[in-house]
Amino acid sequence: MPQLFAVIRTRGPAWQESRPLEGQADWSGHASFMNSLAKEGFVILGGPLEGTSDTLLVATAKTPDEVRSRLAEDPWEGTGLLRTVRVAPWTLRLGSLAPSS
Repeated sequence: MPQLFAVIRTRGPAWQESRPLEGQADWSGHASFMNSLAKEGFVILGGPLEGTSDTLLVATAKTPDEVRSRLAEDPWEGTGLLRTVRVAPWTLRLGSLAPSS
């Protein structure tokens, strides 16, 4: 049964600090890939953590390895622009998406 995972990704060695997010190499490929994951429901929400070099994703999968495997297909992961540094099971307890108890 699928569960939620909190995912932290960080900028890799190919990231060009002088360029904005949308100015990085193959922005359109990365954006298209991430949008497709969101459309199919694999990524529930995500975005950059302001003031850091990290992004936070919430994904749904059966295992942490499934999350890592899917994110490894991101063009930015393959070119060193992003690295997935942590995938942790997450239990949602509060908020409108939380299961009713």
